[in-house]
Amino acid sequence: MDQLALFDAPPWSRVIGVFDLETTGVDVAADRIVTAHVGLLDGAGTVLRARDWLADPGIAIPEGATAVHGVTTEHARTHGQPARTVAAEVIAALTELFDAGIPVVAYNAPFDFSMLKNEALRHGMTPIASPAPVIDPLVMDKAYDRWRRGKRTLSVVAEHYAVRLDDAHEAAADAVAAGRVALALADRFAPWLPPTVQELHTRQIAWARAQAASLTDYFIQIGRLAPEERLDGSWPIR
Repeated sequence: MDQLALFDAPPWSRVIGVFDLETTGVDVAADRIVTAHVGLLDGAGTVLRARDWLADPGIAIPEGATAVHGVTTEHARTHGQPARTVAAEVIAALTELFDAGIPVVAYNAPFDFSMLKNEALRHGMTPIASPAPVIDPLVMDKAYDRWRRGKRTLSVVAEHYAVRLDDAHEAAADAVAAGRVALALADRFAPWLPPTVQELHTRQIAWARAQAASLTDYFIQIGRLAPEERLDGSWPIR
């Protein structure tokens, strides 16, 4: 008998929220939300609830960003809701999950939560300043399978854990795939997971900080960063 089969998946994995944004770029302070998804999965990865948004970001969407997620400036301006409305509704949907004690899965969480925070501040709204509990499959995967070679993009990690991802860089597809990767991690590494989702959240703060420090050292060694530069390891929001 497989020894890992003797360990039950953690209680938090019975119901999870999922969250993803597609944006005009990768600068969390200056770029804007284009599409968003907030959903709910059960422990088998089945979608229980899903909501999608298309925003008019109020600025032109660069061709490079359109090439990633497929949304043009014209389409967003014609069919999108005002960015303020989208930000407010996404914040409300996430707050509802957090208030219910449901963990929210976000792959590379600091990007999405920081982008949403800055969008809220831009429109004079109160942001989610300390999202919790959050599950970040990127941080967890690096912590539990540190020495595995290869990239850690969502597409690559999803394939590693046998999670299907047909429409990468589409907010709903990415969010659901990230949630299913989190469930696969919970199943595979059940014997080593902390007993509560709150403790897992806390451990991810330390893991993310250590991972950023390790990557900083590597980048300095190869000349990608100056010796005085440091990557920001803040998690799950910057």
